[in-house]
Amino acid sequence: MLKWDAIQVWNGFGLIPNGKYLLGEMTHMNSILPKQKLVADLDIPLERDVFLRTLIRELAVTLEDVVGLEQAAGFISTVGQNVGDQIDQSYKTALNISCLSREQVTDVLVDLKRRIKGDFYVIEQTDERIVLGSRSCPFGEKVKDRMSMCMMTSNVFGIIAAENLGYAKVELQQTIAQGHPECRVVVYLKSDPQAEASNGREYFRSMKKV
Repeated sequence: MLKWDAIQVWNGFGLIPNGKYLLGEMTHMNSILPKQKLVADLDIPLERDVFLRTLIRELAVTLEDVVGLEQAAGFISTVGQNVGDQIDQSYKTALNISCLSREQVTDVLVDLKRRIKGDFYVIEQTDERIVLGSRSCPFGEKVKDRMSMCMMTSNVFGIIAAENLGYAKVELQQTIAQGHPECRVVVYLKSDPQAEASNGREYFRSMKKV
């Protein structure tokens, strides 16, 4: 008759007498236990860029829900103006110049978007206006249905153009946010009849530049 120790071991099929581990049975038990993944190895779409884009989108959603689209666009415009001033100064400092030419303004607008993962390109460039297209938005899919977020582009473009060329009016003719496959942005450089007839925001050189 088998004797059992005070400490008995379960091997998946029954209690093992005398508390002895049967190597074969333990190997079998380990093989049927599911392996747990490390948290750090989980495939989760989360990193700094995604986090920041999601943060901005949720801020825009909250503003639009609380104060409406027009007021939300106004708040984001204020942020865009400050960002535009900083970016403008960064490029002029790097180029060691006090004012950008029209050609340089165009290059800066395309380059700044490239640096933040926006695929902008020049469609047209004259003394009267700069027309840009974009195949992708820096905010990615987070911009969909959130037109207020487009005010960042409008204000950054408008501030840079106006501070260097004196005047700008930015018209967002097509946007990915509205469901278009690409964006089409027109930056008017002169207050002519064509600019006046457009549906855009006007920007002027600040008094400190005069």
